[in-house]
Amino acid sequence: MITLSQLTQFLGWAAVINLAYLLLATVIVVFMGGALASLHGKFFKLSNNQLEAKYFGFLSQYKILTLVFFVAPYVALKIIGQ
Repeated sequence: MITLSQLTQFLGWAAVINLAYLLLATVIVVFMGGALASLHGKFFKLSNNQLEAKYFGFLSQYKILTLVFFVAPYVALKIIGQ
């Protein structure tokens, strides 16, 4: 059986990993957006405007999922664990 402390620690590390990935993906999209759009445009036959919308949608959905499933439960467990 997993303890409250172990679950809190797991969610904390999962939140750190997911936030680090989100930061990396954001930096890549911001600084390498042109190269990404060129590559993905050829693969999926999408315009630059469509790709920018897809990138923004991915980053926003990933951020929401990370906050809802990792950060918020971690914070809640830290609060009730005190």
